[in-house]
Amino acid sequence: MADRFRVTLAQLNPTVGDLAGNAAKAREAWAVGLAAGADLVALPEMFLTGYNTQDLVQKPVFHQAAMAAAAQLAQDCAAGPALAIGCPWAEEGKLYNAYLILKDGKIASRCLKHHLPNETVFDEMRIFDAGPLAGPYVVGDVRIGSPICEDGWHEDVAETLAETGAEFLLIPNGSPYYRNKMEVRQNHTVARAVETGLPVIYLNMVGGQDDQVFDGGSFVLNPDGALALQMPVFDETITQLDLVRTEAGWRAVEGEKAHLPDSWEQDYRVMVESLRDYMGKTGFKKALLGLSGGVDSAIVAAIAVDAIGADNVRCVMLPSEYTSPESLEDAEAVAKALGVHYDYVPIAEGRSAISNTLAPLFAGYDDDLTEENIQSRLRGLLLMAMSNKFGEMLLTTGNKSEVAVGYATIYGDMNGGYNPIKDMYKTRVFEACRWRNANHRPWMMGPAGEVIRPNVIDKPPSAELREDQKDSDSLPDYPELDAILEILVDQDGSVADCVAKGFARETVKRVEHLIYISEYKRFQSAPGARLSPRAFWLDRRYPIVNRFRDMS
Repeated sequence: MADRFRVTLAQLNPTVGDLAGNAAKAREAWAVGLAAGADLVALPEMFLTGYNTQDLVQKPVFHQAAMAAAAQLAQDCAAGPALAIGCPWAEEGKLYNAYLILKDGKIASRCLKHHLPNETVFDEMRIFDAGPLAGPYVVGDVRIGSPICEDGWHEDVAETLAETGAEFLLIPNGSPYYRNKMEVRQNHTVARAVETGLPVIYLNMVGGQDDQVFDGGSFVLNPDGALALQMPVFDETITQLDLVRTEAGWRAVEGEKAHLPDSWEQDYRVMVESLRDYMGKTGFKKALLGLSGGVDSAIVAAIAVDAIGADNVRCVMLPSEYTSPESLEDAEAVAKALGVHYDYVPIAEGRSAISNTLAPLFAGYDDDLTEENIQSRLRGLLLMAMSNKFGEMLLTTGNKSEVAVGYATIYGDMNGGYNPIKDMYKTRVFEACRWRNANHRPWMMGPAGEVIRPNVIDKPPSAELREDQKDSDSLPDYPELDAILEILVDQDGSVADCVAKGFARETVKRVEHLIYISEYKRFQSAPGARLSPRAFWLDRRYPIVNRFRDMS
């Protein structure tokens, strides 16, 4: 019997629907494994189709094409190591999330996902059928168990595999990022290793898909839960793992231990990677945004430059008579520090034309929010015109605090194809700006050093749609607002929960009201990077028509 088994771990970035491109990546990884003398080359969950496919995978022509691509991949990779790859599998009128083992020119084995996640961004119970609890597959003379993603979070699948002879576990994952999720993964995986007494390989994919970023960070544990190998987060990486047979069973040989950055860096990188992949995978090469002189547009500009480079970013200042000289100076300073193209497009003439057009209809009415929204919508119109003319994707810049309470103008500053900071509360935006000024990493395409001048971060936030306007005129101060939103949105808490934390009931009720009446805006808003398990979109799905109010 062999006393050493080599696994090539391919932590790669697939694209949903790109069967040919994903298969090509798999072949390249297999070739690396072949050259390294691997026994098995492993790719993540649903790699061949990309993930999360949502309802696309239910389309028969799609999952049939994926299965055909898997069969062809088996033929292409016949003379060498076995290849394990995630792919949908249909048989007897059922559709499964499967892990296919390709060897000797054919699909030799398949594992079918048993536990189907039905929370946060996943609703696999309506898409796939649950596979049975089953035993391991064989590569050479080694028996391997592969719980698929969610299966690794439950004791029964791993226990069944161990009891039926698995010698180590390889868990393929499509696990997207949220803040501090790595600790959750590691805790579950340590439990599987200790319970079964087997080494456990946790293999995750990387890359952005719509609002989600798969952050990699694949790792390997020995049976006592000790870390044997840690792959980097977010980077495409192919790593060789050796397991050796001992008297006590297989053990993973210690390998690289990549550094895991803190949550501030990981959040920022998620926003960069999500934008980079969203644009790259949809075909956009350039972006533009309105640069107001405020903190939100400044951090989005920095994210865009770090994602696609300064030469591919256009920033536009669209001042009105309410725009302060300070904001003009701040916006220009940010644009210069980032090295982007900067346009100055005053809106006074257009606003006057619109006001004159509406004057006969609005005669006898006082100016109110209507006139403020005209400014925002005019800016949105001008930015969309530039987007159309120049072929540049418009980025929108509303933070989670504003998105939560509707402090944004639909068809105005909400215009855009993507929002990198959609899931970042305003108080964290300030800190993200400070973090970016103090840190630079090789994955950033923008310049090092201070790119957001301190005045942008420190001045009182304002939409500047009327004289002497401040956000605090309409909303609680952001530290208070964000703390209330954390309870009501992220924790699904009640008004009473907020009051128990010391917040005034009147303030909480006003915030709750704003959350509910803004649902229609969120329904029409651009997608954005998911940083938490309660991001607006798939994580939190509320009705637009809703008369419930919490009376606690």
